[in-house]
Amino acid sequence: MDAVVFEQWVQRSLSDVELALEGFVPADAPAGLGEAMRYSVLGGGKRLRALLALAACEAVLGQREAAMRAACAVELIHAYSLVHDDMPCMDDDVMRRGKPTTHVQYGEAQAMLAGDAMQALAFDVLTPDAGVEPALQARLCALLARAAGHAGMAGGQAIDLANVGKHIDECTLRDMHRRKTGQLLEASVMMGAASGRTDAKAWQALSQYGAALGLAFQVVDDILDVTQDSAVLGKTAGKDQDANKPTYVSVMGLDSARALAQQLRDEAHAALAASGLSGTAALAMLADMVVERES
Repeated sequence: MDAVVFEQWVQRSLSDVELALEGFVPADAPAGLGEAMRYSVLGGGKRLRALLALAACEAVLGQREAAMRAACAVELIHAYSLVHDDMPCMDDDVMRRGKPTTHVQYGEAQAMLAGDAMQALAFDVLTPDAGVEPALQARLCALLARAAGHAGMAGGQAIDLANVGKHIDECTLRDMHRRKTGQLLEASVMMGAASGRTDAKAWQALSQYGAALGLAFQVVDDILDVTQDSAVLGKTAGKDQDANKPTYVSVMGLDSARALAQQLRDEAHAALAASGLSGTAALAMLADMVVERES
């Protein structure tokens, strides 16, 4: 897959995901809740998690309907986490995806409810009355729930908040981000893989790929936080540094963080090579995109 074909695949996939999310997120939820939900999830974001789910599905010749639902569900979970993360009781930020954060636009109570509703909607999306076998529905729900809960994203966020202003080592930082950011990215890959058939070797390799890419994403995020401005990032630049939060740059230094990102990309590529799967080109190029991105 060359760069042009990959870009065409990305744009086609993004269009499909956006259309599906448009249909899943209700405009008519009571008392303006639907408006806040749609504001939070539609028309913005990289949709990396959705792209990973769809690319993994293609790599294993999986069921497109299941993978698209997985792609939308993981984006709903990600969007809910951002809404809550931006609130004053957490990271207290005022800009996300180039526009005011949800609590700034709609108030804290409505933002909290919008996040709660999107979390529930994610599992509703994964459990249709028809089109996806019940056993696969259950597997997708389990993968997403474990990645989003205490052992994954929520647990990582708790570690993050508990260590503001503290010095931590790289091992602790890695564990925090493996949970907070990495688990949901890895789950995106594995949900796509679950939509098809894999042997144990391929499943393990895709898990290793997802883990390496998930950590690389956070390392690059920390780098961009100190090297780009808010207009490019679409969120407040330098926020972690100003809040005295531990990052890969503060713990390792900028050059070492950049070297780690490259190492993790190499690990992701090596995992794909070891998978025995022939259709992993999009996954490989997504790993490159994560490390080379500028926002």
